[in-house]
Amino acid sequence: MKQIIAMGGGGFLMEPENPLLDRYILQQSEKERPKICYIGTASGDAQSMIDNFYSFFNEQNCEPSHLALFKPPVRDLESYVLDKDIIYVGGGNTKNLLALWREWGLDEILRKALDQGIVLAGISAGSICWFAEGVTDSYGDELEPLKALGFLKGSNCPHYDGEADRRPTYRKLVDEGILKPGIAADDGAAIHYIDGEMKRIVSSRPDAKGYFVSPGSEEELETYYLGNESKR
Repeated sequence: MKQIIAMGGGGFLMEPENPLLDRYILQQSEKERPKICYIGTASGDAQSMIDNFYSFFNEQNCEPSHLALFKPPVRDLESYVLDKDIIYVGGGNTKNLLALWREWGLDEILRKALDQGIVLAGISAGSICWFAEGVTDSYGDELEPLKALGFLKGSNCPHYDGEADRRPTYRKLVDEGILKPGIAADDGAAIHYIDGEMKRIVSSRPDAKGYFVSPGSEEELETYYLGNESKR
């Protein structure tokens, strides 16, 4: 089973007091105590984000680790990555992430990881990267289209409700055929794909949603609020 969980926003990086999405990611591994590895390439391996990752996941039933390409922990990146159960990619500059991954061969390693059943997850840049293309601010102040890895078909837009320009820019790019139709996610929403198909949308906020955007159309998709489980 090939799983990808693409988050529009949220998780320990944006909602440190709200564990719902991160715990959902952990639950998707078949392992009782999964090995989860954070990759912070998009933020330049910012130490503050790495520290926040450990601060949260050290308290969960898992084995956290991280991969920093600016300070590689091992020479054999492939063995290191393929030993994990979950890969969690942080946000930042998607263009730089893709360039560095390709230089190190990490893009092909992650494709092998997906094929081997390792769960791939990520927020913002760590969401866009899995799709064929997306809308990004990697080039500066303006939002622009970007080709990505193509593990998932179509396009992607995170932070759909979190940044004022995201929704109108994404819709314009799709309307004009510059981007393929695709999936947008609010902050706090996560799109769960299994074997390349969207199976479920979950959220850490009651009003966070996912959307299918095509030329001239935006369809709000059914989204399950994970907080409902804690109320049972």
